[in-house]
Amino acid sequence: MKVCSSCKQAQATVHVTELVHGTDPATPPEVRVQDLCEACAQGQKLPHNPVPKTPQEILKLLHASTQRVRREPQIQCPDCGMTLLEFRQKGRMGCPKDYEVFGAHARELLERIHGATQHAGRLPGQDAAVAERARRMGQLQKELEHAIRQEAYERAASLRDELKSLQSS
Repeated sequence: MKVCSSCKQAQATVHVTELVHGTDPATPPEVRVQDLCEACAQGQKLPHNPVPKTPQEILKLLHASTQRVRREPQIQCPDCGMTLLEFRQKGRMGCPKDYEVFGAHARELLERIHGATQHAGRLPGQDAAVAERARRMGQLQKELEHAIRQEAYERAASLRDELKSLQSS
């Protein structure tokens, strides 16, 4: 039995997972978890529903969710006519303009599916050694710029030579 993280007395029945995004979009969001009792959850005015216990309660919850989706403003692509609801159902775009029209919703979907909005893996068809060399060259370029700004010319010269060596190989 989990105890409420707010009042530390009652049994926790409401579990809140909050994703807090920082200012840098490349940084993954911070995950905050709270276990609350009904009273503390209501005191914090959290949007929640009690856990449905009967099939009728589940059906009622599904019906309310459907009504909420229908009330949302219908965003529609001017080129292909795809609506936000269709995009959510299909999970893919219909035309190039959809990336602009549904961009915010696609970002939300990608973050939910992958846990990030930027690719952080190997690129298809690219050799691991080639990818590592490109990464190292980018790192050297940044270090070179920093050394020049700091007027560390000997360090800048050695970085330049290493960069040239990697570029020629």
